[in-house]
Amino acid sequence: MLDATTRSGGTEAACPPAAATEPAVPAPAPAGFATRCTRALLSPWSRLSLLVVLLAAAASSVLLFEPHKLLAHGWPPQVAGPAAVVLFAVAYGLVTVAFVPRPLLNLAAGALFGSEWGIGAALAGTVLGAGIAFGLGRLLGQDALRPLLRGRWLKAADGQFSRHGFRSMLAVRLFPGVPFWAANYCAAVSRMGYVPFLLATALGSVPNTAAYVVAGARASAPTSPAFLIALACIAVPALAGVVVAWRKRHHLRLK
Repeated sequence: MLDATTRSGGTEAACPPAAATEPAVPAPAPAGFATRCTRALLSPWSRLSLLVVLLAAAASSVLLFEPHKLLAHGWPPQVAGPAAVVLFAVAYGLVTVAFVPRPLLNLAAGALFGSEWGIGAALAGTVLGAGIAFGLGRLLGQDALRPLLRGRWLKAADGQFSRHGFRSMLAVRLFPGVPFWAANYCAAVSRMGYVPFLLATALGSVPNTAAYVVAGARASAPTSPAFLIALACIAVPALAGVVVAWRKRHHLRLK
């Protein structure tokens, strides 16, 4: 009897626990140097820093090449016809990303190419520049800047752009007052869609752009009806934009 008990106890003692037979889960390996560098380079603040560097380089290039001289010296004679219009539209889009004022470019488009071709080149450049700025801001700046939208005005603007993107951007383009580049990057930081942004930009920029282009094309005849109408089309939306902005400001104060 004792031998049986001893043999039974020995057998139980010899059986290892079930958990001991399971293989141990290896600990995750620490991230390598290349992985850590990649994460750091792709972090929101690194991308925002890259955006700032790109915009600073673009602004420096504009100061170096001085595109405003087109108004004084005209378009290079070796580039003419439709190729000149296309090249101007591309250059227009690129320099607007670098904060060059659009009214100056619109006047240049009218002075260089006349009303019809000038309006087409200016509108194409407007949409191109807006699309580039929106893409850069969305890709490189949105993740870093959205957590900073804490003020009342910033939250109100972000909510307006995010919920009513098309009509908000259409109003901004129709009633000048907000700088072109500022509207582009504010829209990029918001949750506005890419397609509504471009459609609103294309439609809303037509009246103001056409007015400036016609004024540039008829600048040699400042007393002509076309020039005077163009000036009125510039002044009236600007005044309306000031009134709308003032009323919105008063409305936000009451909230």
